[in-house]
Amino acid sequence: MSADRGYDHDKYRRLVRALQIRPLIARRGTEHGSGLGKHRWVVEQTFALLHHFRRLRIRWEIRADIHEAFLSLACALICWRRLASLR
Repeated sequence: MSADRGYDHDKYRRLVRALQIRPLIARRGTEHGSGLGKHRWVVEQTFALLHHFRRLRIRWEIRADIHEAFLSLACALICWRRLASLR
């Protein structure tokens, strides 16, 4: 799991490891250029693509299943558009 320096705390590292996930969290106080930006870029790009869908910018749905359905639909549309542009 990739995270920025805001999550650099033992509490979060233990929580993620308890779920058997390897954390990739940038350390505070270290210089930029550690190489984590390559992984973080993918996450930020995904959020940028999802924010093109107005309904997903702010979560208005109370029920999680409805929000998840809109997320799935948005991901499907993003993939479809990318595949259509490869023709």
